[in-house]
Amino acid sequence: MRVDIFSDIICPWCYLGRTRFKEAMAGFDGPVDVMWRPFQLDPAAPATPESATERLAAKFGGPARVAAMHERMRELTMAAGLPYEPERALRANTRDAHRLVWWAGRNGGQDALVDRLFRAYHAEGRDIGDAETLTTLAAESGLAADQVRALLASDEGAAEVARDLEQARALGITGVPFFLFENAWAVAGAQPTDVFSAALREVERNLSATADPLP
Repeated sequence: MRVDIFSDIICPWCYLGRTRFKEAMAGFDGPVDVMWRPFQLDPAAPATPESATERLAAKFGGPARVAAMHERMRELTMAAGLPYEPERALRANTRDAHRLVWWAGRNGGQDALVDRLFRAYHAEGRDIGDAETLTTLAAESGLAADQVRALLASDEGAAEVARDLEQARALGITGVPFFLFENAWAVAGAQPTDVFSAALREVERNLSATADPLP
């Protein structure tokens, strides 16, 4: 079964949804082929890093409201066993990170890279818009640093990322995470693990029914 996950590294709900979906996959009998696809929550983010919390405060009604948002998400991530330090997060443009994720998908290391990028942004305050930081994180996830550095110095993957972003718009995706099963069924949001488990079973049943020969 193929599942395309549209997400953005800076999205805390994607960080949480990733863990919940992994738990659902662990309890599912069949094979699941996950492909990470790009979405940009902040495509206008500048190259120079700045406090993500300050940006959110300006966007969502002030520091007190953002502090409450952080605490609510901290409760959820703690329950999922995830480190989460949103006050350290740096606003960054994620286009190069998405190019790197696309490239990792062609080189067999996409899942490990995505997990490393999520943790770097949401728990470690790393600048995921910086090429050297991305190279270091990619190497830590098992990818070849010299190849990653060459990728980021080029425009390889830019057209593919742009195409995927356009597909997200065509699908009507306005928020992430968004889980697309077999290009036919969808689950939106960081749903509880049991919802993802039910979705996997339902898609498997639908695929089996479609594959059954006519009497």
